[in-house]
Order: sequence, then structure tokens, then C-alpha cells
Amino acid sequence: MHNSKKSKALWIGFIIICLVGIYFKAAHAKAPQDMVLIPAGEFTMGSEDGDKDELPQRQVYLDAFYIAKYEVTNAQYRKFVKATGYREPYGWDDKNFNQPNQPVVGVSWEDAAAYCKWAGRRLPTEAEWEKAARGDGGWIFPWGQDWNKQNANSSSLDKHKTAPVGSYPQGVSSYGVYDMAGNVWEWCADWYVADYYLLGPGRNPPGPSTSDSKVIRGGGWFDSPTQLRTTNRYYSHPMVRYNGIGFRCAKDYK
Repeated sequence: MHNSKKSKALWIGFIIICLVGIYFKAAHAKAPQDMVLIPAGEFTMGSEDGDKDELPQRQVYLDAFYIAKYEVTNAQYRKFVKATGYREPYGWDDKNFNQPNQPVVGVSWEDAAAYCKWAGRRLPTEAEWEKAARGDGGWIFPWGQDWNKQNANSSSLDKHKTAPVGSYPQGVSSYGVYDMAGNVWEWCADWYVADYYLLGPGRNPPGPSTSDSKVIRGGGWFDSPTQLRTTNRYYSHPMVRYNGIGFRCAKDYK
């Protein structure tokens, strides 16, 4: 009798695991092209020993969402420009930054938001960006707790330009997202306020209602490892167009 109950429990557990596996396989199978599913749930946001604007460290719940595996490239952005007549990025004639597979730079926050809307997507919130970068393990860098200069395009490599997206597969996040440390800073949807972590909700925080700057995340090709931490926050005026800032898209999970 005891063995029968144990066997039944094992079978139930096996069936549950199979059903969960089928669910996530189906979710990933229908994911938009070049995007990955970030599952719903809590993650640790912020840092106890980082900059003041990373405090307080807290648990944040996010609904499931998709995020692009790669930063938007020049080739992708060119299709948008040709289709809509939208203005070209600032400095798009610079051969160090305008190759087809390099991330598009020289775009303002409004430019990035316009592209995402055209593509049927949106910019990620700051919380979504951080979860996709650090995973459930609360890592300091997308790949783990320790810095490795071979895992990202930063000042440590002294390249002085962006790299084609996906050039550092060893630096991918646990969710399978590339270049979330280095290469280019990435625009997020949120306005930036230094003490927002004290004020923001613990579920799907949308960012402040207004400010004079937008959040940028991830660090760039010219930054040191400190700026490439997954919890590091920075900001820029939304009209700035600079060769160190690009973006990636996100999308609601439905």
C-alpha cells in the first residue's frame, strides 16, 4: 500500500514536470523572432553595496515579457528609415559605428521609441531590463559574479568602437540575452529619479511619472567594469544622440 502511494505521487510529480516543460516550450516556440521569454516572478533588484541610486535592494515582481536577444542593429534601423522616411541616426557616416551588424547608435530616446512602435514592440522598463540582465541568481554581471574582460566590449578591450551584436556569447545572460554588459548603453522606457527605489511599487514598477532624463543601462564600449554591472543605473536627456547609446526592444507576453 505504501509503495502504491509513493508510486502514484512520483507519477503525479512526473506529469506536472512534463506539463510545465510543455508550457515553457510552447511559450518559447511562439516567441517573436529574435526575442526570449522572461518568465513571471520575483527577482532581486538593486544592490546593497553599489551606488546610492541602487538602494534599497528589494524584491520586485514582474509579469512575463519578451525581450530582444540583441540590440537593434544598423541594418534593422535602416529598414525603419526607408519604410517611414524617419531621420537617420546622428553620425551614421562613421565607419566605426555604421556597419550593418553593429548596434545602431546616435539615436535619441524618442527615436528608439518610434522604432519600437513601428516594429510592434516597445522599450523595456528599467526593472525588465535588470531582470533580463542579471537573471534569478542576482548576478553582478550577466554571466556571473566575477568580471571577465573577454565577455563584453568595454574599455578593458580598448577597441574604441562597437562590436557586431552577439560577438560575446560567453557573456550571455542566464536567460539567453546578449550584450547586456558593454557595447552600448541602452535606452529604457523609464524616466530617471535617483531615489525611485524608495518610492516605486514592488510589482511591475513603471518608473516615475516625469523627470528631465531617461534611464540608460548596461554600459558601453568605453566604460570600465564598474559601469557594466547589472545593477548600475545611469541617465541621459531623452533628446541626446550619441555614439555610446543604442537600445533593444521588449514586448508584452500574451
